[in-house]
Amino acid sequence: VQLQASGGGLVQAGGSLRLSCVASGTIFSLNSAGWYRQASGNEREMVAYIGSSGYRGYADSVKGRFTISRDNAKNTVYLQMNNLSPEDTAVYYCNVGPLNRVTATQFDRWGQGTQVTVSS
Repeated sequence: VQLQASGGGLVQAGGSLRLSCVASGTIFSLNSAGWYRQASGNEREMVAYIGSSGYRGYADSVKGRFTISRDNAKNTVYLQMNNLSPEDTAVYYCNVGPLNRVTATQFDRWGQGTQVTVSS
């Protein structure tokens, strides 16, 4: 699976960003997809996931602020991030696979990720 994440950048606290991730080399529509982040010095954590049927789940820290969505025709998963805070600063990654692996962050290979920096 090849993953290309984009859309990161520098934003002020309270601002918004929309991340995109294009997946190739897999039947995207049959798989779940997730967004993850890794802040400097921290382990990678799951932020949000979306199942093949559209069922969504979020980390408590982003509920009500982030929205995950997918476009199967474009093999793309999105993460709309609103009301950003400095605590959201991290490299954001996406991945695609069976739901149990997506929710458990069980992947050996990752794409390059996209940097999100939120200034106070």
